[in-house]
Formats: sequence, structure tokens, C-alpha cells
Amino acid sequence: MARARVLIWAVCALRLALATVYFQEEFLDGERWRNRWVQSTNDSQFGHFRVSSGKFYGHKEKDKGLQTTQNGRFYAISARFKPFSNKGKTLVIQYTVKHEQKMDCGGGYIKIFPADLDQKNLNGKSQYYIMFGPDICGFDIKKVHVILHFKNQYHSNKKSIRCKVDGFTHLYALVLRPDLSYEVKVDGQAIESGSIEYDWNLTSFRKMEESSAESKDWNQAKDAKAQDWEQHFLDASASKPSDWNSELDGDWQASLLQKPPYQDGLKPEGIDKDIWLHQKMKNTNYLTQYDLSEFENIGAIGLELWQVRSGTIFDNFLITDDEEYAENFAKATWGETKGPEREMDAIQAKEEVKKAREEDEELLAGKFHMRESHFNRYYRRDEL
Repeated sequence: MARARVLIWAVCALRLALATVYFQEEFLDGERWRNRWVQSTNDSQFGHFRVSSGKFYGHKEKDKGLQTTQNGRFYAISARFKPFSNKGKTLVIQYTVKHEQKMDCGGGYIKIFPADLDQKNLNGKSQYYIMFGPDICGFDIKKVHVILHFKNQYHSNKKSIRCKVDGFTHLYALVLRPDLSYEVKVDGQAIESGSIEYDWNLTSFRKMEESSAESKDWNQAKDAKAQDWEQHFLDASASKPSDWNSELDGDWQASLLQKPPYQDGLKPEGIDKDIWLHQKMKNTNYLTQYDLSEFENIGAIGLELWQVRSGTIFDNFLITDDEEYAENFAKATWGETKGPEREMDAIQAKEEVKKAREEDEELLAGKFHMRESHFNRYYRRDEL
């Protein structure tokens, strides 16, 4: 086991040389976490955090994380890091969350913020780029949120992604790729994937952008044709030569002929719009790749949520551009402690059952003793 652990960390160290790690937090340095994480003072009623491994754990130190401590409170805390853009890069957001209080209603999600976040005033209205993670409330809401900010609006994934609802630590990971594909992983397994464009209903935005671009380019082309009216026009009688090779010679176009100035109030109509659009769309580079999952100024991570019952522990935060590094980091942290955590919980459960049985036996013994004493007093009184 020790050799396997050393090997995993060696792989992490090797992969780290290739990966870019923007943020990583394990809370392994005592109270120094307070220098990195800023509690919002926007509301005096916000709940407070502490660092704890909880009532049961796989490793007392390694499983320490940010824990909510007060029931029925909003929480707001954040940490800043060097700003970056994920343009043209994969973005991996990963962390662990443990609802050891057996969550009945509350959030377990995180938010990724722009670098200009006002940490002291963090609240529910603070703009964020990404919201990701579990949300539980009653029997109806048991889902994983994946919300992206695009065109000044928040867009939720239209698929229903179910979260874990037990009291153990679970690993959540979101992968956003430059090809507009994505994955949601829970405990290292992909539970949802697909296209960012379609699973967030963003195709309408693309169509609107394309329509706007087409109209703008069409008007510009029409104006250019009007200015050029007195000089040239397409030779409608021309046809492509039979020996024309498009691969060698390029796209064939009819030649331009000299045209006399228009007269008697006639205005140039330019080229037909449908023909123009057809020619324009033949260029495969025309459809712009919109930044559906690109964020220019990522600079903070935080928790901004509500909980009815407190006790949730957040740990092993990671933001990177390398999927393999994220997987290895998960194995070296959550992967090492998930088994022992369940073993400790099972031991505690047995001890609680044993203690409850002993208390019941003591209670029964006490009741029997009371009855016996009462019987003896009553019997002796009758004898007298």
C-alpha cells in the first residue's frame, strides 16, 4: 500500500511538470488557510467555517476541509489565485464534498469567479463564471448543478444529473474542453457528457450571432457593390471551363465586365442576397467558434450557498488544464482515504449499536430492580 501511494505521488509530480495547476487546496498547514480564504462580511448573519475532518474520516489530517458550522445559515467564503484565461485549453474543476450530517436541504456546490471579485462583499448577487456541484432539498431536488455564464446570462445544463445523497465523501469533477465537449464525473466515473452548445441550449445564440453577422456583411457587400456599380458587373453569360480544376485553380468566378454609368434615376441593386449568402457559406471558416466555455479572467473560487443543517466538509480543491493530473490527484487524495473513511464509519456504527444495546439493558435492569423493590416493600407490608 505504501509503495502504491509513493508511485501515485510520483506520477502526480511527473504530470505536474506538464500540467498547469491554477489552484490547489488541501488544508494541510493548520490555521494558515485563513490567510488564503476570505470570509464575506456582506451579511453579519452569514455562517462561519472551520477546518475539520468531521466525526469520521479516512485520515484525520488529510481529510480536513472547510466545514459549515451553523444551522439555517447562508455561507460565503472565497480564495483568490493568479488570473488566467482558459481560451483554447481544457478546464478541469474538481473537489470533494462530504455531507456527514445527512443533508436534508442545502447546497454543496462551488463557484468560479472573475478575478475582480470583491471577496469581502461576496453574496448571492456576485457574478460568477461557473457554478458546479450537488444541491439537495427534500425528495425533489437531488441534482448536480452545471451553470455557465454566457452573454450576460446564466445557463443551466438541460440534462438532469443526479448527485450522491449519503454521508460519505464524494469526488466531483467538471471537464470543459476547447472542442465544446464536456464531462461531469462523480467518484471518478463519467455520469454525463455531451456538447456544451446543445446541452446548454446555446444554439439559439449561435443562430442569432450568425444572422447578425450575415446581415452586417451583406449590407457591407451591398454598399461595396453600389460604389462599384459604375465600373464593373458579373458576366452572366460566362460558364466555368470544362478543364477547370478547383483544387489547382481555386474556386471559379465569372469575370467582371465594364459597365456604363446608370441613368434616369435607376439605382444599382448589386448582387442577389441568396446567391451572396450561398457563396459566403461555402467558406467553412465563416462560422465563428463562439466562446461558449471560454472565460478570460478567472481568478477566484468560492462557496456561496445555504444550508438548513450544517456539517458539510469541502476539500481537495483543484483547477487545472490537465485531465490526467486531475485523475492522479484524485487517486492520491480521495482515492487513498475513501476506503478507511467507510471502515471508520462502520466501526462507529457498530459501537453505537453496542452502546445503545447496553443502555437499553441498563434501563431494563433498572426497571426490573425498581419493580422488585416495590414488590418487596408491598409484600412485607402485607405480612405485617
